Amino acid sequence: MKLTILGSSSALPTSARNPSAHVLNVHERLYLIDCGEGTQMQMRKYGIRISKINHIFISHLHGDHIFGLYGLLSTFNLMGRTLPVNIYAPENYGKILKSHLSDFDIQLSYNINFTPLKGRKPVLILDDKYLTVTAFPLKHRVPAFGFLFREKLQDRRIKKEMISLHNIPISKMHGIKKGEDLVKDNGTVVKNEELTIPPPEPLSYAYCSDTRFFKQLPSYVRNVSLIYHEATFDKEKEDLAELTGHSTTTDAATVALKAGAGKLLIGHFSSRYKDVDQLVEEARSIFPETYAAEDGKTYLITHNKIS
Repeated sequence: MKLTILGSSSALPTSARNPSAHVLNVHERLYLIDCGEGTQMQMRKYGIRISKINHIFISHLHGDHIFGLYGLLSTFNLMGRTLPVNIYAPENYGKILKSHLSDFDIQLSYNINFTPLKGRKPVLILDDKYLTVTAFPLKHRVPAFGFLFREKLQDRRIKKEMISLHNIPISKMHGIKKGEDLVKDNGTVVKNEELTIPPPEPLSYAYCSDTRFFKQLPSYVRNVSLIYHEATFDKEKEDLAELTGHSTTTDAATVALKAGAGKLLIGHFSSRYKDVDQLVEEARSIFPETYAAEDGKTYLITHNKIS
């Protein structure tokens, strides 16, 4: 599981930071999370294959999280795309998207499958071969949602030496990988634990932007391997954070701590901060495993570290 940051700024981009956009790579399947202005240029700059994007998750309908989507959809068209694009966004985006396509006389070469996000409880929105994605409500000035990506538990792995030792037929390998014991023709039973090794513990990633702090949020992302949480302001600007529907460094760190997260990545920084080291240090006073999101950097997500 790898995460590439394409944009870590808040509404006003800087020369070093673009508006919000992440690409999550899970078993070489790419998932785009938010699509601020300039996202497709960032994808080209950092070697993300645009044609491999099949799922796009939009947290809310503020421009710094969605203005890049229109250009990306147009680029798909110019590339002659025929595969469907799956878009997950707040429910009122459906009519906005239809209006945009109509107003600009855009005839797409592919279908868009739109999944509306609504409600006040976490909802499973995607379940594929490798992972599940759950949308959960945030508290912002407009309807907003976070996303939790959880890798599915893989099959157990058969020890190579056991295949020859017990002459395991191909017909029984699938069952053994799923946890079954081996029953030989003479009735002898070989326990699964002897034949296999357990798979790696599933990884997970949570995206929380934009939101005020609220007490239910940690429960939505319990025990996540890596959580990205907006930290638009430092702790002294908590009144401004509350007014604008954003979080401070201490809010982000508190969510990570209460959730039992492995690591915390903070971003969506206000352009007033030329150096974000101060923000990282504030968050680390509560949650030591805090890091600053950097545009263009790819983070390898593991249970022990991000790198």
